[in-house]
Amino acid sequence: MTASYSVQPGGRLGGTVRVPGDKSVSHRSIILGSIATGATRITGFLEGEDALATMNIFRALGVRIDGPTAGEVAVNGVGLRGLRAPNTVLDCGNSGTSMRLLAGLLAAQPFDCELTGDASLRKRPMRRVAEPLAAMGARIEPAEGGRPPLRIRGNPSLRGIDYAMPVASAQVKSALLLAGLYASGTTRVTEPAPTRDHTERMLAAFGYAVRRDGATVSVSGGGTLRATEIAVPADVSSAAFFMVGASIAPESDITLEAVGVNPTRTGVIEILRRMGADLTVLEPRELGGEPVADIRVRSADLQGIEIPRELVPLAIDEFPALFIAAANARGRTVLRGAEELRVKESDRIQVMADGLAAIGAQAEPTPDGMVIDGGAYAGGVVDSHGDHRIAMAFAMAALRARAKIVVRDCANVATSFPGFVETSRRAGLPIEELA
Repeated sequence: MTASYSVQPGGRLGGTVRVPGDKSVSHRSIILGSIATGATRITGFLEGEDALATMNIFRALGVRIDGPTAGEVAVNGVGLRGLRAPNTVLDCGNSGTSMRLLAGLLAAQPFDCELTGDASLRKRPMRRVAEPLAAMGARIEPAEGGRPPLRIRGNPSLRGIDYAMPVASAQVKSALLLAGLYASGTTRVTEPAPTRDHTERMLAAFGYAVRRDGATVSVSGGGTLRATEIAVPADVSSAAFFMVGASIAPESDITLEAVGVNPTRTGVIEILRRMGADLTVLEPRELGGEPVADIRVRSADLQGIEIPRELVPLAIDEFPALFIAAANARGRTVLRGAEELRVKESDRIQVMADGLAAIGAQAEPTPDGMVIDGGAYAGGVVDSHGDHRIAMAFAMAALRARAKIVVRDCANVATSFPGFVETSRRAGLPIEELA
């Protein structure tokens, strides 16, 4: 499918919106629920293609999963050693999270398997996770160039390691921690900068001991996960598009309900505030072990900034939206230290720069970031290269465009935000989906 978006210029955002459940938490709820003992109940589950790919993989591994029905899922866990050899190749679709996290889990099983994905995922690097897992005794064979598919020859005798990550990555950290559940001894992972900690929080919710000592997180093998109840908060990455849209569109005033505000994910809020955004965090509370809050956003006069490097890992998935904010800010915005963006669902640095140029905005890509000079832009046709976050970012850009913006290749928006067009239209975005 190659659906396109056609978004008329102008408009404003308003009302109260609940975006879909957090994708990272949804993935992990299925993974840990499957290897726990007992039935785990999940509410607020993201019924997007990425999370459903993880669900279907565990069904292929012998786990009975009921749902999803209106975001409710029941996972009948089989315990750490209860997974069964699949009789088919395991398809991760477009989900890099599924592939990297499952590489760690499946490397420790007493059977062989293969992980593959769609054309986009098969271009993404996997050595960053395969190499440290190999140090634990894993036998993972990527295809040419260290890319998928991954052939995994199971080894139930992994050993714990101490690993200092060269690049901050929650996916690599999580893969090693999942492998560490099965390994002899202790697995310690040291981060060069903080990354999202959903895996650690959820392991604790399942009753598994996780230790944190400064920048190092560790688990010891041989424990047990006990079934629990998981309430998935609304995804801050999906909410980010409405935060940016309301910030740039005059007379906007929108409230986003029950958004996850995990401190390892709130870089987008901090960056927007530094740019002058009018964001108010309301009713902070806890939902299923994760901090959540309602977020009210009103239009504001944004200013360009130099984005602090320490905030980059805390907003890595939100930069497509933030680049649109920068294109509407007074002055120059500079991003450095974000080379990770080049190996996402697309090369998000180059694809965003090309898209900004296509609508008449001023952007200069750099090896590890972007320099954007804010100002007026016209409109035009943008190719999202099948990247869901880029498609949604340029849809919001039309709120300040002088002419229509057409975004091509938007089918993959369903991986993270099913119902994006309908939700956006209710909030005031003049968007249509074209076949």
